Amino acid sequence: MMKTEVVGLDGKAAGKVDLPPVFEGQLRPDLIKRMFWIVRSHGLQPQGRDPMAGERTTAETHSPPTGTGRSRIPRVKGERYSRGGLAGGVASVVKGRLPHPPKSEKVIYLRANKKERRLATRSAIAYTADLDSVKARGHNVKKLSLPMVVSDEIEAVEKTSELVSFLENVDLEPELRRILEGTKRLTGKSRLRGRVYSSKVGPLIVVTNDRGVGKAAGGIPGLDVVRVESLNVLDLAPGGVPGRLTIWTESSLGALAAPDMEEEAKVEA
Repeated sequence: MMKTEVVGLDGKAAGKVDLPPVFEGQLRPDLIKRMFWIVRSHGLQPQGRDPMAGERTTAETHSPPTGTGRSRIPRVKGERYSRGGLAGGVASVVKGRLPHPPKSEKVIYLRANKKERRLATRSAIAYTADLDSVKARGHNVKKLSLPMVVSDEIEAVEKTSELVSFLENVDLEPELRRILEGTKRLTGKSRLRGRVYSSKVGPLIVVTNDRGVGKAAGGIPGLDVVRVESLNVLDLAPGGVPGRLTIWTESSLGALAAPDMEEEAKVEA
């Protein structure tokens, strides 16, 4: 069984720990990408339009529709008011209906096999130990021992300044600078809908108990904290691209080495 060093908050080695066999699993980028879009559909909200939208009008077509010297499109009844004589009740006209509106009954919740989903999650976890994949994803790391394991003390960090100091102590200052400089202000309709800023995807911290580090990470754009029991491909492979820089706590590795995870590894083999 492979071993890796455990890093303290000061950036110095604080012992060694055994790596679970899940880090030596099969690398399946195709399965990860497929499972990402399936799991992402679970957060979508069905939407639709009123079936009668744009059709509550008195517009009718002349019978017969010829002989008046104008187009055969339905026109609103009446005279001497703003809508009288204008086209209505059909698509592509002012105050008309949509040609193909979204329907709330459309099936957008995609499903996947349980074993397939677990295999994709294990494969995404294995990618976090591959330095080439982490670099290919865009993370600014040079000499780094992966997977990165930190002591459980990081779970109790409550201040953003302390968390920034930890990232600098473990030689992640270039990565921190990348995500801070990559934050930009959006323009257009996205800003009107509340999406004002866009940021790069930064490191992921996997913990067993969030005792304050989640609040501290909220002040750093692109940095996420997730509990190990809630881990999925949305966190490990944003956009369906594996290789996210992941920082594991010592206790979270113990959760990955649980008997149920070992049974899943046997199923994969």
